[in-house]
Amino acid sequence: MIRYDKNSLKAEEFINDGEILDSLKFADENKNNLELVDKIIEKARLKKGINHREASVLLACEDKERIKEIYNLARQIKKDFYGDRIVMFAPLYLSNYCVNGCVYCPYHAKNKHICRKKLTQDEVRKEVIALQDMGHKRLAIEAGEDPVNNPIEYILDCIKTIYSVNHRNGAIRRVNVNIAATTVENYKKLKEAGIGTYILFQETYNKKSYEQLHPTGPKHNYNYHTEAMDRAMQGGIDDVGIGVLFGLELYRYELAGLLMHAEHLEAVHGVGPHTISVPRIKAADDINPDDFDNGIDDETFAKIVAIIRIAVPYTGMIISTRESESVRKKVLELGISQISGGSRTSVGGYDEPESEEENSAQFDVSDNRSLDEVVRWLMNLGYIPSFCTACYREGRTGDRFMSLCKSGQIQNCCHPNALMTLEEYLVDYASNDTRNVGQKLIEQELEKIPNEKVRTIAKEHIFDIRNNNKRDFRF
Repeated sequence: MIRYDKNSLKAEEFINDGEILDSLKFADENKNNLELVDKIIEKARLKKGINHREASVLLACEDKERIKEIYNLARQIKKDFYGDRIVMFAPLYLSNYCVNGCVYCPYHAKNKHICRKKLTQDEVRKEVIALQDMGHKRLAIEAGEDPVNNPIEYILDCIKTIYSVNHRNGAIRRVNVNIAATTVENYKKLKEAGIGTYILFQETYNKKSYEQLHPTGPKHNYNYHTEAMDRAMQGGIDDVGIGVLFGLELYRYELAGLLMHAEHLEAVHGVGPHTISVPRIKAADDINPDDFDNGIDDETFAKIVAIIRIAVPYTGMIISTRESESVRKKVLELGISQISGGSRTSVGGYDEPESEEENSAQFDVSDNRSLDEVVRWLMNLGYIPSFCTACYREGRTGDRFMSLCKSGQIQNCCHPNALMTLEEYLVDYASNDTRNVGQKLIEQELEKIPNEKVRTIAKEHIFDIRNNNKRDFRF
C-alpha cells in the first residue's frame, strides 16, 4: 500500500488516494457530529487554516446553522486578509495548437474542425495594445502543449514582447504563465523572464480518472504533471497557482486533493500556493459538459469556495468569466480575491474579435461585460478593483508575501496600492459614470488606511496621478 506523506516529492504519496478515501469516509461518518463540526469551526476562527480532513467534514456537514457559520467565517477571513480589494486580470491566449488528447478541452489533438491559431510577435503586440487600451496591467498567458508550435522559446519571446509594449499610459506590469508542466531548467528560464505566478491546474487529483481524461499526449503522465509545482519551486518560482476543473470527478475528492497539494507545498517549500482557481467545466467547441456526470450546482460551488477560504486563509482565490455575473457576485464575498474582466478565450480575440465560423475559444464565456462595466459593478457592490502588481515588483513574493499577509500590515500596503492603481484606471480608461463612482470611493477609502504617514503619501500620489499625469507609484 502506498503511504501518505505530505513531505514526499512523489505525487502518489503527497496526493494519496487512500488518505483521500479515508478522509471522505471519516467525513461521512461525522457529518452530523456537531461537536466535532463546532471544534473545526472554532479552529478555523484562529485564521491559521484547517487541514484536508477537517475541511472534508465541513463540506459533508448538512446542518443549516453550521453552514451559515461557515459562510460568515469565510466572509470575515476574506475581509481580514484581503479587505475589499479585488485584483483584476485578463487571460491572453497565444496558441491553441496542442498534442494532448484531453477529452474535456476543445484544443485536444483530434479536434479537426476547431480553428488553429498561433500569434506572431506582431500579433502579440497588437493584443497587448488592445488589452492596455482596456486598462489591464496584469495578464495570464495561455497556450496549448505543442513542442513544435509552442516551445519554451516561443513563450519566452511572447513574454519579452508583452513587457516591451508601452502604449500611451499603458504597460503590462505582471505576466502570469499558464502552460503545461515542464522541466526545472525551463522554469528557471521563466523566472529569469520576469514572470509573476506560474499557474497549472491539476484538472483532477484522482489518478485513475486523470489518466482516462488524458488518454494521449505528454499530459497523460499523472506524476509528472502533479509534481510540476515542486519543479517550479526548484526553478526559483516561489509564486505558484493550483486548481482543479470541477465537474470532472467527485467534488469532495477534488477538494481533499486540492488542500493536500497546498499542505504539501507548505510542508516542503515553506509556502503554500499563491493562488487557487476554481473553474467549472463549461461548454466549448466539441465539448458538452453534460457528458461529465460530476457537475455541481451553484450552492455547492459557493460552499466549496467558502471552505477553501477558511482552509487556506492567506491564499488568493481566482474566478474567471466562465461563471455568470450572479455566481461571481455570490462567491466574491465568500473568498474570491481575483477576477477577470472583459475576457476573450480565443487566440487573438482582443485585437480582432473572431466570427463563429473561425472559433478558436477554449470555453464559452458566461460574463460578457466589458472591463469598465465589471469595474463599476464591483465598486457599486462596495469592492475596490485593484490593478496592483507592487508586491511582485518589490520582491514581496512567496513567503515574503505570506509574512506581510499574516502580519496584518497588508492594509498599509495593498490597500493604498489598490487605490492608486484604481485612480490610474479611472483617469486613463474609465467611462464618465465609472470615473465618478470610483473617485468618490477612493476619497472614502483613503481615510481607512491605518498608518497616518502612509495615508498622507497615498493622498499625495493620487493627487499627482489625477492632476500631474504621473504614474506607477507603489508602497
